[in-house]
Amino acid sequence: MAVHVKKTYRGLNPEMLYDEIRHLLSRHGFRAADAHLQTYSISSGATQSRVTVPVLTAEGTECGSLHILGSANGDARMTFDLADQAVSDDVVRALQEDIDFLLGSYEVRW
Repeated sequence: MAVHVKKTYRGLNPEMLYDEIRHLLSRHGFRAADAHLQTYSISSGATQSRVTVPVLTAEGTECGSLHILGSANGDARMTFDLADQAVSDDVVRALQEDIDFLLGSYEVRW
């Protein structure tokens, strides 16, 4: 079973969200590969952004992915997936606690 984290943040710049998650990954022994960034225009003239990033182990093996969507209304949505064989339960728990501590005040609770 894989680890799935899905979050929606309000008032958080998608680039900042990407930078924070990338930093947290490195603190827990992972690294984010080169990001694929895209920007889309919408009919109102505003833009939406999309970031997709493979997540690698310290040895360089792909073990997950990070996706961030930034919307014109100021929301940023994140999905983060890790293969469970690549990470221990303790690391997952610590990573989720760090995400919640740093970004919890921006999170939209459904």
